[in-house]
Amino acid sequence: MFKPEAAHKSMDLSQFCLEEACYGQSQAIANLVNTTYRGAVGWTTEAHIVQSDRTNRQQIEAILSKPDTHFFVVNHLQTLAACIYVAKEKEHAYIGFFSVHPSLQGKGLGKYVLEQAETFALENMEVHKFVMFVISQRPELIAFYERRGYLRTGRIEAYPLHLGMGIPKVPGLTIEYLEKIT
Repeated sequence: MFKPEAAHKSMDLSQFCLEEACYGQSQAIANLVNTTYRGAVGWTTEAHIVQSDRTNRQQIEAILSKPDTHFFVVNHLQTLAACIYVAKEKEHAYIGFFSVHPSLQGKGLGKYVLEQAETFALENMEVHKFVMFVISQRPELIAFYERRGYLRTGRIEAYPLHLGMGIPKVPGLTIEYLEKIT
């Protein structure tokens, strides 16, 4: 669907293409998200502060069946390299399940995927505001988004156990909302 317009310094992104996910990729998407956030390697792992899986096939299938939502994937060498979810909610687009395989992190792919998802939302959802949440105790992840124009909103809530995103290993875990207005 999307191809990069300019090469990034870290990695030749011309080999990567953001495509709409299909229902049959639900398990692969769940595996990627769990590897990214609960695996033993990669700078995005939360395994030291949250235990158990981040998602499962059923949750991904439910999301893929919702209207006004788009789940994008990047395939690379017969494996899922990245994914991102974009949903129109009122006057903004919500971004979630953003994952880059740990072996491809730090090479510009995440920046590219986020930029392409935002471009899609701007052009197809008629929104100019993006909203997401991250675990507040992840300053390096918040800094990644701040470098991409996201701002801290000051909205902080208790870790959402009801969403089935894992069980906190540390007391007082919270989530923080970030937003970007274009």
